[in-house]
Amino acid sequence: MSKTKTMYVCTSCGLEHPKWAGKCNGCGEWNTLEEFTVAPAAPKNFSAASSVMSARGVPPKATPINQIDLVNEHRYNTGIGELNRVLGGGIVKGSVVLLSGDPGIGKSTILLQVSGNMANQHNVLYVTGEESANQLKLRAKRLGVNNDKLLVLSETDVLSVCDNISASKPDIVIIDSIQTMNLEGVNSSSGSITQVRECTSMLLRVAKTLDIPIIIVGHINKGGDIAGPKVMEHIVDTVLYFEGDRINSYRILRAIKNRFGSTNEIGVFEMLENGLTQVENPSAMLLSGRISGVSGSSVCCVMEGSRPIFAEVQGLVTTTGFGTPRRMATGFDYNRMNLLLAVLEKRCGMFFSNLDTYLNVVGGLKLDETAADLAVIFALVSGLKDTPLPDDVVFFGEVGLSGEIRSVPRAVLRVLEAERLGFKRVVLPKSCFKQLMSANIPDGIELIYVRTVSEAIDLIF
Repeated sequence: MSKTKTMYVCTSCGLEHPKWAGKCNGCGEWNTLEEFTVAPAAPKNFSAASSVMSARGVPPKATPINQIDLVNEHRYNTGIGELNRVLGGGIVKGSVVLLSGDPGIGKSTILLQVSGNMANQHNVLYVTGEESANQLKLRAKRLGVNNDKLLVLSETDVLSVCDNISASKPDIVIIDSIQTMNLEGVNSSSGSITQVRECTSMLLRVAKTLDIPIIIVGHINKGGDIAGPKVMEHIVDTVLYFEGDRINSYRILRAIKNRFGSTNEIGVFEMLENGLTQVENPSAMLLSGRISGVSGSSVCCVMEGSRPIFAEVQGLVTTTGFGTPRRMATGFDYNRMNLLLAVLEKRCGMFFSNLDTYLNVVGGLKLDETAADLAVIFALVSGLKDTPLPDDVVFFGEVGLSGEIRSVPRAVLRVLEAERLGFKRVVLPKSCFKQLMSANIPDGIELIYVRTVSEAIDLIF
């Protein structure tokens, strides 16, 4: 009789190791190997396989792609416009969505609100493994969710959950959370790599077979990544991630993976006593507390999918009290900030070598687009000169190592949004002139085209 086998799997990349090691051979991460037990595989029986094939009948044949009938995709409206935007228009029928984020960020809250909205027209099954039915009822009462089409199942056995889905045939299923689910016969505890992988695979098969969308809540590890095997993120259709600080009331929902929509869209929410409410104008929210006449403050415009977002960038430059100056960046890439500081020193003759430099993006937003480079440059220069920038000016443009300002996409949309928010001037790359030449730009806004960083600084200061 064959014995069980012990393997070690990396929680970061999913690579299997025959024995424990401090460092993963695949991704190079340290202390990421977790032990799990592999059940002995059943011996191959070709006669049994033949009998199964004969019972199934004729095996399926491959179909030419030009002969496949295109069925119009059906999307469910979640009742929350920001969530529909991130999903690409709603929840696709038969899809599997993975929602993750920090503890207490609002994952269960938004899903219970979605359940309440969709239960007005559809049958919803909410499977909770972390709470009892009474505890879920208390939270639903606080959020104002009360509908007879919302079914609650407090269960952790994934086989029982799948049987319930097959019997009740709901329109949408929510699993909260996948780390509490377990599959009988797998020799590992709930939340382990094997259990999470097998439970997710079984739920995926149910979703595709019955054409029922399933939303799965996933925890994160101490490194901020989604807990469990990496294959879980690969097999699901959509991966959503909640960003933000639990102390801050604002939350950002971002699509990391989406087979049915863009991965650059974000949704902005505010946590209130009655749950999460959508913020329809994030730019006004991010700029609401801005103080005029203060040095080190600039406004940038970045694109999050199809939406232009305006954010305030703050730069503080002060004399250091140590031998080595301190550098700190919040909401912006630290290495990118050091690169821009080097450009200012080499190309513009502004030295930060003996000064502490701090950079902050207000509102908890993370600026990943290089179009924010020009705004960061002006925030740092304004902090160095201790000279306030005009309140009615917006900056966007990518900065190169030679000090040149390069073009960014969708310049017309950025300028139109700036005019709508009341800004009078926009500093942008000279190479964007062709994009704006044929556009219908209002007369109330001035476009300042610049080629280099030094030229832009001379025009503004």
